[in-house]
Amino acid sequence: MSAERCPADLGITHQDFADCGWKEVLAQTERDGYWSMWQAFHAAAQRATADGQQSDAKVLWLLGDACSMMLSPKSINEPFKPATVMREGRSAIPEDLLDSDITFLSEIVDSIDDPWLKARLADLVWIRKRPRDVRYALVAIDSYRSIPLDTETWVSDGRECWERAIGLAHMLKAGSKDRLREMENAVIRAFETATCRDGFLALWLADLLFDNGLGRDKQSIIAQKLESLAREFDDEGDFRRAREFFKASAKWFKAAGDTPKSIEMTVAVAESFVKEAEARIAAEKPSHMAAASFYEDAIQTYRTIPRSERPAHRVDERLKELQLRLNESGKMALDEMRVISIPGIDLSQCIEDARNSVHGKSTIEALEAFADLEPYSKAKELRRQVNERLRKYPLQAIIPGIVMGRDGRVIAKRPWMNLSDISSEENKAVICAEMIHDHGIMVEMVVRGRILPALEVLQLEHRLREPDFIYLASRSPIVPPGRERLFGMALFSGYDNDFVTTLHLLVPQIEHMVRYHLKSAGVKTTTLDNRGIETENGLSTLIELPECEKIFGEDLTFEIKALFCDACGPNLRNELAHGLLDDKACQTVYAVYAWWLGLKLVFNTFWNAARKIDEVGEEEGEA
Repeated sequence: MSAERCPADLGITHQDFADCGWKEVLAQTERDGYWSMWQAFHAAAQRATADGQQSDAKVLWLLGDACSMMLSPKSINEPFKPATVMREGRSAIPEDLLDSDITFLSEIVDSIDDPWLKARLADLVWIRKRPRDVRYALVAIDSYRSIPLDTETWVSDGRECWERAIGLAHMLKAGSKDRLREMENAVIRAFETATCRDGFLALWLADLLFDNGLGRDKQSIIAQKLESLAREFDDEGDFRRAREFFKASAKWFKAAGDTPKSIEMTVAVAESFVKEAEARIAAEKPSHMAAASFYEDAIQTYRTIPRSERPAHRVDERLKELQLRLNESGKMALDEMRVISIPGIDLSQCIEDARNSVHGKSTIEALEAFADLEPYSKAKELRRQVNERLRKYPLQAIIPGIVMGRDGRVIAKRPWMNLSDISSEENKAVICAEMIHDHGIMVEMVVRGRILPALEVLQLEHRLREPDFIYLASRSPIVPPGRERLFGMALFSGYDNDFVTTLHLLVPQIEHMVRYHLKSAGVKTTTLDNRGIETENGLSTLIELPECEKIFGEDLTFEIKALFCDACGPNLRNELAHGLLDDKACQTVYAVYAWWLGLKLVFNTFWNAARKIDEVGEEEGEA
């Protein structure tokens, strides 16, 4: 921070600001939101420091620190957070600025003509200066809202700037005068002129209005525009964008009180998944594995439609048809699978491959590669390997075992095995315990040999923020309604190496996700005791229900059980629920794997839909 790189008692003036060359720095910078401004100002500060120009250096360091802060507009109390957090420290936050720094910023705000810099400095003065001066909040609003509403700007901090401007206007209420209404009109005008060529812009603008309670008198008009764009994308075969616009349209129709149209849009979402599944099967290089995923997404979408609304769209009949198609594609997908084995225990090549798999790629391509670092554990193959090993080494099978907790308690027992009938009911516990043991070994190798090395490269090359993960969660059918933000926060904290927070957020949401999808399928998830009290069953009980494998598949069901529910494994759900996980236990390879599994769950559906058919077919052919 600036105070650490320059003498703390070095005073800087308005003239120092005028002479430091800040305009030239910005003019020579290829803008990419505040990130590029931060880097440019700090680079200039380093040059000024090397040249002995201390006053210029301090001004530039201060401007760089101000631009480095990550805007989190939904937070009322802490709208600015550090952009980077590492073991050695973090980047700047508002509290790092000295009172003299805030006074200096307040003196130069009016002489700045760059809206990005003017907005950031005015906002920081508004937050830190005491007593507060509403003038700086108004300057921040006016500067933020002068930032263009176009696709390129939106993805480079434009979204956060407009959200912050609207949030400040809401906070000031009458003190902001007509600014909130003017911003609402500006967003609506940009929304009305947006076309398919603008990609997701119309959707993003509609979300901005919806999330901030704006556009209420135009709900039907907004819904109709979203539907129109969705159908255009659908006609062009861009099913991913079509789905997102259909979903948004359904949300706006529902807000407008038009339930039939909202249900119609939900049906359109489901049928878009079906169309993409059919396209994948009919492609030059067919993929039944991908088709099965899309059929499953279609089924899950149809299940969200209330039963009272289903007859009008033949939903129950359509569900049966799609289930048959899913089963057929699932069988065909078996022929597309192949086994990947790693010789010995030398992970050096594995580490290098993991790093290379995400290195030098765009953000979305890197996330794809990261989510696909490892497939789900194959439960049938694990069971076969265990049975084969127990037959080959019978002494290991007939000696019972125990599992001890970190405090020395016996938390599980593995009984001896009856070798005369390995497939007997009594031996299931032994086989399951051995499978979970093997799964633990796999987790250790995957985390150390693939996930952590790839994560380091991902963090180094890509700046992903909490809103990005919330966005992914909000577009993933596996995330239950209302849980998008919690899932997103959990995934972001893991990306930020905060696995303590990750576990405490993610584990309950995984349990709720399982319960939600079971309930959606009509499965009873509660227990009624003899006193007439009905309680929700925990994850360990839910995951044993036979319907789990039908809904989530055998492999994912096993992963959840092995990782979260069984005492023979890390047992994360129960250990967390009973407060048995300390700080160290929250940062094991199992915590990292749980986070990665959560990311894989949320991202896979989103990513499969996002890829264009021809690009995916080519990638699968290479694979």
